[in-house]
Amino acid sequence: MHEQLQARWTEIGDKIVLLAREFPEDKYDVAPAQGSRTFAEQLRHVAFWNEYTAKALKQENPDGGANEIPRSAAPTKARVIDAVERSFQGVAKQLTRMNGSTDAAAADTVVSFIEHNGEHYGQLVLYCRLNGIVPPASR
Repeated sequence: MHEQLQARWTEIGDKIVLLAREFPEDKYDVAPAQGSRTFAEQLRHVAFWNEYTAKALKQENPDGGANEIPRSAAPTKARVIDAVERSFQGVAKQLTRMNGSTDAAAADTVVSFIEHNGEHYGQLVLYCRLNGIVPPASR
């Protein structure tokens, strides 16, 4: 199961990072509707919870209160992409350190956040479609 978790984690991370790279920078701070997150806010949210996941896998008891990395930490497209990439790499590193021995609690955490990232990937795909961009996975 450990190898499957690593593969799924890498797969969803690669898909999100590719979308983040292809989405136009001038649309990063545009929300599709009032009350919705902007594209950048979606990505900062994903990065925050990925960092949370990495800390949880290290048994650090992370605080989820912020729900998103601060805009000041990732104010530009390049910085947002960097934060997202590093966040996916952080979890991947923890999965590698587990050396094939994923316990049930850790597996549940990773599965939950693979699902979480899949939900946000779906939302990001919609942002792309609304802006005339065919997502890479659909080409």
